[in-house]
Amino acid sequence: MLIDKIRAIKQAGKRPNILVIGDLMIDQYVVGEATRLSPEAPVPVVNVQNETTTLGGAANVAQNLISLGTQVTLGGLVGNDISGKELTQILEQEGIDTCGIVTDNNRPTTVKTRVMAGSHQLVRVDREVTDPVAVDLEDVMLNQLAGCIDEADIVLFSDYNKGLFSPTLTQKLIKAINEKGKKIIVDPKGLNYAKYKDAYIIKPNRKELTQAANVEKIKNLDDLQQAAKIIIDQTNVEYLIVTLSEEGMAIVSPITYKLLPVKATEVFDVTGAGDTVLAVMAYFIASGLSVEEASELANYAAAIVIRRVGSATTTLNEIIEEMVKNR
Repeated sequence: MLIDKIRAIKQAGKRPNILVIGDLMIDQYVVGEATRLSPEAPVPVVNVQNETTTLGGAANVAQNLISLGTQVTLGGLVGNDISGKELTQILEQEGIDTCGIVTDNNRPTTVKTRVMAGSHQLVRVDREVTDPVAVDLEDVMLNQLAGCIDEADIVLFSDYNKGLFSPTLTQKLIKAINEKGKKIIVDPKGLNYAKYKDAYIIKPNRKELTQAANVEKIKNLDDLQQAAKIIIDQTNVEYLIVTLSEEGMAIVSPITYKLLPVKATEVFDVTGAGDTVLAVMAYFIASGLSVEEASELANYAAAIVIRRVGSATTTLNEIIEEMVKNR
């Protein structure tokens, strides 16, 4: 049984070494009360009571992996600024190896600041540059990541469309990783999936697949299979794993198709659920399970984190408990 395999993995205590390459960001929350309007403009005045900083983007994927008990190395770009130093410091405090992070003097560290009145978000302020990574930094990234690739059991691309995954750098990375015989799982963004050619798995959601395949809609399984075939033919991936919200998850390969029904009974917040799915899949594939088994477990993990508010993580014990509960 699958649950016995997880218990065996947990008992063995092996810590897979997982390399996450992706767009790094900080999520800031400014929380307070808003009881009056400003005399300067028809907007609320927020009396700040609390400010918090959390990891976002690929850094949140890394945090999910730490919760599962892996060794994590992170690669990406930060700006030469206070936020970049803060992000790196938080990562190191979490036990994440930051040797793959490169400083880009021409862009700020991505920071998303949400101003909240209680639980209500009033405004979000983004500090970012999303231009493609400069050509001269591509070789710097490749050189800095070379040793990380050697040590990794599996590699994740966490693309948030912030400029790191230019077509040329993405293909250079995929070539270097494949030459080392390592599998690549991609959490994609944008319309150009050709840049992910020769990855092992691409994991879009329904909307992302619809847009990337340039189809009108995906309403049923036939639509899904046709859209998936377009992407598989374009990218030569071995698996396309499509998250379908309340309908669960679909695993599509050139020759097979399987639908995994949703495990969630309650949904409070889907923030960060995709990061959890990516992390759990990678952990179990790196631990020797099949793609189908890893996807099934990622489905359970998603059911756990969407019952929580905000970006959340889960653990092996919680996944086991969820499986027992759903027997």
